[in-house]
Amino acid sequence: MMAVSGTVLAFDYGAKRVGIAVGETATGIANPLGAIEAEANEARFAAIDRYVSEWRPVAFVVGQPRHSDGSEHAVAKLAGKFARRLAGRYKLEVVLVDETLTSATAESQLRETGTRAWRKTDVDALAAAIILQSFLDQPEGHERLAP
Repeated sequence: MMAVSGTVLAFDYGAKRVGIAVGETATGIANPLGAIEAEANEARFAAIDRYVSEWRPVAFVVGQPRHSDGSEHAVAKLAGKFARRLAGRYKLEVVLVDETLTSATAESQLRETGTRAWRKTDVDALAAAIILQSFLDQPEGHERLAP
């Protein structure tokens, strides 16, 4: 697979919400964008279509859930299916990145900022940014799905 270079969208997949972040390989900085609060795939992909149209990514990063002991998380199969759908729909490479403890890290960071009124969508978006930052900091060594 080729090295990813350009704008990348990242997703923190969840059964109820999908957090989204954007980053640029040139700057190596990830930023949270928001979260899609829809459970139906049609609604999720309609929202993703808008993000893809706006940001024109060269690749996607999807968090691969695992338990802290390394065993596969129940949501992992769904996240993998979501990643394969992204690859098929947009014909872009998808990189799977371990997302162990990203939501807990995101909650901790939000607490540290003193933000009192944060919502689950804030946590999901920040978790997606943490997942993406992990990829930007170390782009090699992750599972990749060809388009």
